[in-house]
Amino acid sequence: MPVRRSYIARLSSSPNALMWMVLLLALLGQIPLLLNPGYFSHDELQWAAAADVAAGAPLPWFPWTAVDAYQYRPLTFNLWLWLSHRLFDDPQAFHAVCVLWGSVNAMLLAVLGRRLGVAPLPAAAAALVFALGPFAALVHGWVGTLGDLIWSSCALGIGLLATARVRTGWVVAGTVVLTASALLAKEAAMAIPAMLAVAWWFDRRRRVWRFAMVSSAVVAAVYLLLRLEALLQPVAQGPQYALSLAHPPLRWLEYQLFAPLLHVPETFATFPQGGRIGLAIAALLWLGGLFALSRGGWRLLALALVGGIAALLPVLPLGASWNHYGYAWAAWTAMCFAAGWPAMPRSSRALVVLTALLALAHGAMVMRLIHRVGTIQSVFSPALAAAVAAAPAHPVRLRVAPDAGAWIFQRLTHEIPRYRGVPIGARVVLVAADASVDASADYRVEADGRLVPLR
Repeated sequence: MPVRRSYIARLSSSPNALMWMVLLLALLGQIPLLLNPGYFSHDELQWAAAADVAAGAPLPWFPWTAVDAYQYRPLTFNLWLWLSHRLFDDPQAFHAVCVLWGSVNAMLLAVLGRRLGVAPLPAAAAALVFALGPFAALVHGWVGTLGDLIWSSCALGIGLLATARVRTGWVVAGTVVLTASALLAKEAAMAIPAMLAVAWWFDRRRRVWRFAMVSSAVVAAVYLLLRLEALLQPVAQGPQYALSLAHPPLRWLEYQLFAPLLHVPETFATFPQGGRIGLAIAALLWLGGLFALSRGGWRLLALALVGGIAALLPVLPLGASWNHYGYAWAAWTAMCFAAGWPAMPRSSRALVVLTALLALAHGAMVMRLIHRVGTIQSVFSPALAAAVAAAPAHPVRLRVAPDAGAWIFQRLTHEIPRYRGVPIGARVVLVAADASVDASADYRVEADGRLVPLR
């Protein structure tokens, strides 16, 4: 036991080694994502189809001037297109890029926490809980959330600039560049000025926060001036993008309660699938966590709550919550608990540790789900392309087996233009599961993604 304590003491006294340890442990904890042989949803297949161009032909780049598009994300879309062109046929390499990126985000979060005065071990532990929790698990495992990786990295970069020993002019210039880059990646980056405002309010000894906040707000204001009309017309994109002032309270509560609900895979299912007992336990853990934070003073509790709202501000009015929308919120909240750790009594620490363990278990379950879907996709999509290419007539009709997850195959067939050169689109139809036996289907889709001919 003394040897172990001596090792931990040495690690704590070497912050750089501890930060690299965060990176290594984050990577090791995400092995299911690193070994994923396929993809999670339709958007990855859609972008792969767009990136599947003839040798020497230019990629169909998203225009940087299309500010009237509802989803104006040229940085994300063009990087995604390029990565799909290079890496789609090697899913594990593609996932390695995202997992490494997310692990670096966790390391940067730990570094930022240390600069803000958080003790080394709590900062490292909080960064790992963030990286391996259910919010980050989806972001690091689903290529479709590349924009969240980008804008969160930009936000962390601004924080690191503001806490570095550099001239204010460099902080202002860096904040402008990073805020603009974040907004070119995803609209959710509108949270950055709000987060900087909270940082300035609670950490006024660093006057540089004010300059960063104003610089970021100016960039955001220009962005809104160019994009407001497009952003206020989301209904055509689906009900999940519908804006309402009635949404924020429910959306906010979903993010607070989601982490301990191990059986709920995605945040929007918090209330439909959480169950009374599960939701009651999650609520008690959440309230207990707030009480634990309060032991470090009301300012820390306010920082967690107000800063958490700032991190979620652009997504709270939306019609649905998603894990990846809570990515930056999870990072902010985790580090607030790390900051409050020294002042907590043993009972409060035990509660925080229990909540963290539940979050880690939930993250592992999300990783397992993503790996399972990826394994199915790696079998299903090639089999579907072969079936469509060989079919004498179209559409090819598929009936999902009762023991298979219908939602998986709905995603994997949703508006896929082509797969590895084979046109798909409307040439594939999913037959209702209650259709008369298998008479109306050409193939039955098994739970592992295989297609069984029925004719």
